[in-house]
Amino acid sequence: MSAGHGHGSHGRSRRKHEEHEEPENHERWAVSYADMMTVLVGLFIVLFAMSQIDTIKFEQLRKSLAIGFGQQAPSMMAGGAGVLSGLDTYEISPDFTASVVDAQIQDPPTPDTHLSDEQKNYDLAVTEYDRLAAIADAVAAALAAKDLQDAVTFRISERGLIIGMVADEAFFAPSSAVMTPTALAVVDGAGSVLAGISDPISVEGNANTLPPGSNYATNWELAADRAVKVTRRLVEADGIPGSRIEAVSFGDQRPLADDGGDPLGANRRVDLVVLTTVSDDIRAYLPEIAAERG
Repeated sequence: MSAGHGHGSHGRSRRKHEEHEEPENHERWAVSYADMMTVLVGLFIVLFAMSQIDTIKFEQLRKSLAIGFGQQAPSMMAGGAGVLSGLDTYEISPDFTASVVDAQIQDPPTPDTHLSDEQKNYDLAVTEYDRLAAIADAVAAALAAKDLQDAVTFRISERGLIIGMVADEAFFAPSSAVMTPTALAVVDGAGSVLAGISDPISVEGNANTLPPGSNYATNWELAADRAVKVTRRLVEADGIPGSRIEAVSFGDQRPLADDGGDPLGANRRVDLVVLTTVSDDIRAYLPEIAAERG
């Protein structure tokens, strides 16, 4: 009798489990790229948050640090509705065991912006003086180009900038209002600068005490004619608007040289005055500033 059938395992073919190789993933770089971009976005968010300064919290932190260096009572910061919602206040009070005496946080001194009216007027006068001095420098430079820098004098008074032309034979003949070539060159040199400003200009004729001769009844007429001749030259040849220039005669009533020098030659003159338009309170300081500047 034959033996019984076994389990039959030997008669049954074993099933082979074949493991198939997974296809290579060519898009792994995208995962790394996405991770890198996520980190960069987080970095930029942090940088942006750091750049936004909360001035209120910064001030509270400053005061808290000051407490640690021995200044006044601790500052209390009100709690919010966040993680510390159960706290009403949060105290920042560092416990510094080291004794700090010299290192204290001090607020910078507040500059005194409340100047007196006198100081304000003086400061404005300094500004006006510098402006008038700049005009004088420009006129001097224009005359220096013609080698005539010594033909005029400059002086700043409470009236403004006074450009003095001594009316001797180099400018006018005695008892005459006809300008010489030198006078024309000086007037045109000064006029080239004065035409570029907006200040009113006074052309002031003066004469000495000698009789004016047969051409004029008095020195008033002689001084007036000289002033008018210079004024017409400035308007007609140099382009200064007639609306902001005037001709004035002082005759022989405002002499410059009472003693010493040549009073006759010094007072045969024409002055070009750039009239300042600042207030009386400001212009009152101009002579003082002129004396300080020398």
